[in-house]
Amino acid sequence: MTPLLEPGHTVRVRDDWPEAHGPVHLRTPHYLRGVSGRVERYLGSFPNPEDLAFGRTPRPVQLYHVAFEAGAIWPEVAEGGLLVEIYGHWLEPSP
Repeated sequence: MTPLLEPGHTVRVRDDWPEAHGPVHLRTPHYLRGVSGRVERYLGSFPNPEDLAFGRTPRPVQLYHVAFEAGAIWPEVAEGGLLVEIYGHWLEPSP
């Protein structure tokens, strides 16, 4: 599967809360929703764990390493950053 995002792309984690509508299995940290970061690398395509958790036939989804500045997540932290694995269906272009 050809990656949809390339290293260096600025993305934003969708600010979505599907758990408000019923049981779900999410692999995206709550504290990153709505936060912008930078794609570092494409890790490959994998069966969607959100489907697997409920015994549904999984669709393949792309997985990325995305880097975030610590201050974008925790305003009181001035230095450092965080590298997180995030599935592509949770990412959208950032302005």
